[in-house]
Amino acid sequence: MSDGFDFLGFRIQWKRKGGTTKWHVYTFIADRPIRSLKAKVRALTGRTSQQDLATVLKRLTQIMRGWANYFKHAVAKHVFDRLDAFVWWRLIRMLRERHRWSWGDVRRRFTTPTGRWRPIAADGIELFRIASVTVSRYRYRASTIPNPWKPANPV
Repeated sequence: MSDGFDFLGFRIQWKRKGGTTKWHVYTFIADRPIRSLKAKVRALTGRTSQQDLATVLKRLTQIMRGWANYFKHAVAKHVFDRLDAFVWWRLIRMLRERHRWSWGDVRRRFTTPTGRWRPIAADGIELFRIASVTVSRYRYRASTIPNPWKPANPV
């Protein structure tokens, strides 16, 4: 178990919890699904792509929302943050190439007057931020699992 194994896109591994001497079984996202998602994003956000930005954003949202909902039960917060940055940069590079923008043009278009970044959007469709998905690991569900057996002596 210390070497770990891949199962259904997850990497299950026995590791020591940071700062303690206790060992736990952790569920990580395997490398292959991450590479697969990045390949799909690269296919959609090619620098010479002629697809409409709204279409690209809609398809990216569908892909990333489904992917994040599947993997949100793993140790995934840092992976989600990295993927969020990866998708953002791919879109910015695509837009810079398409419109021949400099970095200053990107800053003017996607920042508020106070300097905060605006989300990338087109025709009311906003880029889905995969880092906003709540990771819910190790939920206790024993009391919510339905019991098919009725008690012997109903009270």
